[in-house]
Amino acid sequence: MKRALVTGGSGTLGAAIATKLAADGHHVYVHANRGLARAEEIVARIGSGGGSASAVSFDVTAAAATEAALTALLANGAIQIVVNNAGIHDDAVMPGMRREQWTNVIDVSLNGFFNVTQPLLLPMIATRWGRIVNISSVAAIVGNRGQTNYAAAKAGLHGAARSLSLELASRGITVNTVAPGIIASPMSDRIFGKEAIDRLVPMKRAGTPEEVAALVGFLASDDAGYISGQLISINGGMI
Repeated sequence: MKRALVTGGSGTLGAAIATKLAADGHHVYVHANRGLARAEEIVARIGSGGGSASAVSFDVTAAAATEAALTALLANGAIQIVVNNAGIHDDAVMPGMRREQWTNVIDVSLNGFFNVTQPLLLPMIATRWGRIVNISSVAAIVGNRGQTNYAAAKAGLHGAARSLSLELASRGITVNTVAPGIIASPMSDRIFGKEAIDRLVPMKRAGTPEEVAALVGFLASDDAGYISGQLISINGGMI
């Protein structure tokens, strides 16, 4: 049984990804920062369905605390599947954006990627098998008014993944980025009404978290062993 870590696993998309990876036979660490109770609910649901999961809590922007938490997990062996899903929004047009809005969003998505992934690499390399999947956004590809910080953070994930994929290619480890479009969730449901979705999405509907999770599950599988360094969109034909 391989072990997987899903950051931001207490959210709607993270929960779907964690559930899919558990259904595929992996032990999944469902990560949360402030949402530990939610992560524990997801773990209980996975367990009731016959899967294997544990909840973990740390702030991905706190390098020392993240490393300490990961060191404890690594005591039981390498984590071979990493899904960097943690991210936040703090939207504002750039002329009115506060510096902390910029730095906080960058810190969670991009510095969080480094803080989580880097300590896991050498143990993963030693196993000669690994899957790293970063969750980006359509905003990183086409931009979005009011999200220069979010687009920059998510676009940076692909640049990092592309370079890391080259470093790890000979070690049996793939690194890819998934860029969802409008995905149904309590937050997106408040922002995007039916009229907006009909205008923006050729398929005339929001995607489901399970559809994104299915793509992540494939990229984390043996079947995707020759796919690396790629940015894969899942957005109903938006671009």
